[in-house]
Amino acid sequence: MVDSAVMDRPIVDGPVHWDPYDQRYFKNPYPMFKRMREEAPVYYNDQFDFYAVSRYDDCVRVLGDRKAFISGQGGVLEFMKGQFTVPSGMFIYEDPPLHTIHRSLLTRVFSPKRVSALEAQIREFCAEALDPLVGGDKLDFIEHLGSEMPMRVIGLLLGMPEERLKEAQRKVDESMRTVPGQPNETSSESLMGLYYADYVDDKIANPGDDLISDLLRAEYTDENGEAKRLTRDEMLCFISLLFGAGNETTNRLIGWTAKLLSEHPDQRREINENRALIIPTIEEVLRYESPGLYIGRTPVDDFELHGTVVPAGTPVLAVAGAANRDEAKFVDGEAFNIHRERHPHLTFGYGFHNCLGNALARVEGRIALEEILDRFPDWEVDMENAVMSSTATVRGWETLPAFIR
Repeated sequence: MVDSAVMDRPIVDGPVHWDPYDQRYFKNPYPMFKRMREEAPVYYNDQFDFYAVSRYDDCVRVLGDRKAFISGQGGVLEFMKGQFTVPSGMFIYEDPPLHTIHRSLLTRVFSPKRVSALEAQIREFCAEALDPLVGGDKLDFIEHLGSEMPMRVIGLLLGMPEERLKEAQRKVDESMRTVPGQPNETSSESLMGLYYADYVDDKIANPGDDLISDLLRAEYTDENGEAKRLTRDEMLCFISLLFGAGNETTNRLIGWTAKLLSEHPDQRREINENRALIIPTIEEVLRYESPGLYIGRTPVDDFELHGTVVPAGTPVLAVAGAANRDEAKFVDGEAFNIHRERHPHLTFGYGFHNCLGNALARVEGRIALEEILDRFPDWEVDMENAVMSSTATVRGWETLPAFIR
């Protein structure tokens, strides 16, 4: 957990400086992000030896050119500096042709038909989480909904029994926690999805009518033109990615939606009266409070931007959290406004590596807000007792209690 007294002291003055491991940036990194855009659009951190771009167009350049900026060295700073070997199947950290092959297999998980078929079940999960709280005067948006519904949806997608979900979620959460001021030491167990090994082994021995069995049966042509199927280890990596990303993004989205609409009650009342505003509201929450602050890439060659030469092989972080408020792209970008003119935000990335589960996250966010408003149209977040998660890569709430009005 993050010490609230420390978090209440964001760093704004002095030289432009951003340390992704410094918890003082967690509560409100945006004043420094604004300075980065204006004063240091190609920022260099000599302590951790990385560059960061913070303007919208610069982030699009880095994320959109997969030949010049590769993903195969990892996408978070710890991996990029650790010279780790990307395990096969960890497709978000792969480059073509492997990335193309593995991503194409996973598209069947998030097909429009499959996502649409989940809507009724998502709504039921929300109802089961929220109905017991009706008539009370308190709820915790993370404990009661954010940590419950997304986990159960991913479990439903994977065909994973509910009794396994909580333990898997606990281990994923532990693997993401950081000691303030220090990089995360992610274990090979979490990367390789070894938490799910016996489950996958059972599916290999006893295939059924479920997604995991379908993926294990699927044949594909590898980069050498040979027909293959996913290995056990590749399947474990897939599950690890799906479970981790599927839980974290939507969990954070629910928390930020609750907090922002508590802070903007007039906009919340508008949404409650006109439910057509829910979809643009979810997009505005995603833009305004991106759960993942940055996306890392590695330049293949030296490149120059705004007069700064970035050496080949040095990590470059495209700071989506800064780019999403770039006023050259978003008018009055520092304001939360559900009525703003829509432009694509970078919360789910850009280009070939855009988040594969973005449609599901949006559906979950929409249904969660609908179900919350149906039961609790008026709330105030108890910020004195809210606690942010201590992670360096995904920014959001560990607890977010609220008073129901």
